[in-house]
Parts: sequence; structure tokens; C-alpha cells
Amino acid sequence: MALNILILTGKFGMGHWSAAKALQEQLGEDGHQVETVDLFSYAMPELAPTMYRGFSMLVTYGGLLYSLCYNLGYRLTANGDGRNGLAGLLMAPLSKLLDSRRPELVICTDWTCAATMSRYKEEWDSATPLVTCVTDVSCHSGWIHSGTDCYLVAEEQVRQGLIHKKVEPWRIAVTGIPVSGRFRPAMRRTEGKRELLIMGGGLGLMPRRDSFYQALNQLPNVHTVILTGHNEKLYQRLWDKYENIEVVPFTDRVPEYMAKADLMLSKTGGITSFEAIAARLPMLAWEPFLKQEQENANFMVERGMARIVAKEEGACLNAIRELLYDDQALARMEHAMDEMAATLQRTAVSAIVQELTEKVVCI
Repeated sequence: MALNILILTGKFGMGHWSAAKALQEQLGEDGHQVETVDLFSYAMPELAPTMYRGFSMLVTYGGLLYSLCYNLGYRLTANGDGRNGLAGLLMAPLSKLLDSRRPELVICTDWTCAATMSRYKEEWDSATPLVTCVTDVSCHSGWIHSGTDCYLVAEEQVRQGLIHKKVEPWRIAVTGIPVSGRFRPAMRRTEGKRELLIMGGGLGLMPRRDSFYQALNQLPNVHTVILTGHNEKLYQRLWDKYENIEVVPFTDRVPEYMAKADLMLSKTGGITSFEAIAARLPMLAWEPFLKQEQENANFMVERGMARIVAKEEGACLNAIRELLYDDQALARMEHAMDEMAATLQRTAVSAIVQELTEKVVCI
């Protein structure tokens, strides 16, 4: 049965949006009618761009404050009522959106959206099923709300963490973090040059010193692709400057670049980590500072899929040299990603959606 599904998300970083679009792609392939809405832009079209810029500045320059707030929330137990300031501001616009779209199921890939939808269900006595997709390897209490019918989580330890916080086990499915089907395993390390991919995230967070790029350019038999994201200054600074470095601004061709690469140097965002797993692309991860990226990094390292490297230029270059030419180490990391991918119930999302809506019909 084809369903009318609404996905609610935000753009505090692009991970929430990317997960939403991946779910839209998957469910659309199953024949459902799916729409993704940035709830913050819908509700506050003039304020949302300023909110997003402020968030980007906070995580870039005020990471200590952000991590402090995140850690405080982590220790809370779920109260399930969704009563926070932003949820209150979003309630009226959400009600208007739901009245116009009339979805049979709602999926949230942002925890404030989940809080708002949970509060709406309580106040309006709504039976609309709510699926919350957790977009990091995290059991942070901000994701937990009484109106959520099902949680999609990255891996088993997250499931156990939610159970510890009193979420019923049957409400939780270990699906991995959703990524586009365009990320697929590829044959690599044929004779010739090695391919190194460097990603700075959506904000283009990259080393600043020229000496780093000069050293990359001189690595023997290595072609490096640098995705600078929205960092226009870095793109202009590096474009066409080094013979063995290709510089790419913000692009939707990330799956193609991952498919060609032998190794990726990046930060450990939840989406980026699971895109790498889907592509079976070994990772070097810059030493993370933000709490959720530390959790993602620990998950990747503990399962042998990534290594952590210090942000200091010399240490970073040494780690690249050590791993990029080591076929056995790269093969072990790819095998670990194969094993991880085999544990995920990616196709379970479709079954969960169908089951939840059938329960509502029967009420």
C-alpha cells in the first residue's frame, strides 16, 4: 500500500538533511509518496538562515560551549513531553503543515522536530505514527520522546543505550544511519596511483597552512581530491595550484569520489561515517572535539573501520603515508566495514513503515 509520508528535518549541519533525503529516496523507491520539509525554514523563513549560521559559528568557534550543553543533556533521562523552547515555537506551524499535507506517517531526523511532533501528538490526541531516525552513534536523551513509535539507530550499542533510558526494546531497530543508495562498494587499488579523498564536512573545515598541501602534492604516486564544501576561500586558494591535487567545491558527486578513493581523511560525522561504510572506504578521522563526533569516532575505531589522527600537520601527513600504501591494513578495514554492513537492517525501514500504518488503520 502506497503511503503519504512526511519527513521533518533541519539543516544544523547537513547530516540531518542528508539522512532525510536518503530515507525519501528509499521509501520513494518502494512506491510511497514522500516529502522532506525543513521545519525550521518552513516555520521561520526569515529567522532560520540566521539560526543556521549561528549554529555553524558555534560548532566552529565555540565547540567547548556546545559540547558542555550537549553533555548536560546526555545525562538527562527522557521525559517524553517535548516541552522545550523551540518545540513550543514550532507547534503552530507544524499543525498548519500537517493540516495541509495530511501524512499517514511522520519521520523526524532532527531531535527538535521529533520533540515538536511528539508534543503535537499528545496535545491533539493524534494517532499519526512517528519514526525518529537518530543521526549519530548516540543515545542522547534529546532524541527520546514519548510520542515516538519507532527509533532507527546506528548500531546495537545505541539500542542498548536507549533501552537503559527506558525505551521499550521493541520500539528500536538497528538500521544504520540512512545513506543514499548511490554509495556502493567499489574495486580499488589497481596498478598505478593511489587515490586520497579529503573532506572537510559541509563547512569545508580544512588545514590552513600551505605546507600541508605542498606535502600532499609531493606524496609519491598519489592523486588527492579535496572537497572544500562551502569554503569558497579555500577553494579559490587551492584551485589549479598543485599538479597532484584536484579541488572540488560543494558537490552532489560525493558517491563518485568515494568510489574512486583508496582512503578518506575526514571528520566523523554520523552521515559521513555511514557513507564510508556503504562505500567500504577506509577512514582516517581527524581527532574529534564535539561529543557526538567522539562517539562516532569511537564506534568506527573500535570496529576496525577507521583510525584517529591528530590535527597537527606532521602527524596527519605521517598517518596518511603509513596507511595509504598499506594494502593489508586497508583490506582489513574494508572487511570490517563489510561485517558491519551485514548487521544492518536497511530494508527493515520499509517493513516498519508498513507495520506502523497498519496498526493505525486497525485502531
